[in-house]
Amino acid sequence: MKPVRSLARVMLSGIFVVSGARNFQHPQRLVPAARPVTDRVAPLIQRAAPQLPTDAETLIRANAAVQLAAGLMLATGKFTRPAALVLAGTLVPTTAAGHPFWNDDDPAKRNNNQVHFLKNLGLFGGLLLAAADTEGKPGLRWRAGHRIGHSRRSVGRAVRTARREARIAVRSAAAARRLPG
Repeated sequence: MKPVRSLARVMLSGIFVVSGARNFQHPQRLVPAARPVTDRVAPLIQRAAPQLPTDAETLIRANAAVQLAAGLMLATGKFTRPAALVLAGTLVPTTAAGHPFWNDDDPAKRNNNQVHFLKNLGLFGGLLLAAADTEGKPGLRWRAGHRIGHSRRSVGRAVRTARREARIAVRSAAAARRLPG
């Protein structure tokens, strides 16, 4: 299954690496489409971190850099689960800004944007699968449950041993009192 996983990750990450590099180099072409989203997000960023820039071009570049870096991590198999989650997060504003088919009056443009919106929705689903993929190893939830079960059994054994030792000690003390002396 390893070759299939590796190939699937490379294929899934390709769009993010290519568009991330392109959008980082030339963000100005996306500014008009991104402005409705960046104008909504900018006040939130200002409140959370006033030192960060909030202009549309810088936000596009930041999103592109994150897509490029996380795409490369996914493609190379490094930190694949967090990388997939990060890519899924970057896909949300990209899709909302780039393919708002609900705003289109022209049927051809609406159809085109709807197709790209659904394509991005499919990519989002693939990224969620990649983020959940444990590569056949036990997941964090299973490992935590297993550790808890193991700890409970260990504590139970320790309690039983302590009770047994206490009974033996009580019997020994009682026997010692009965001995003539």
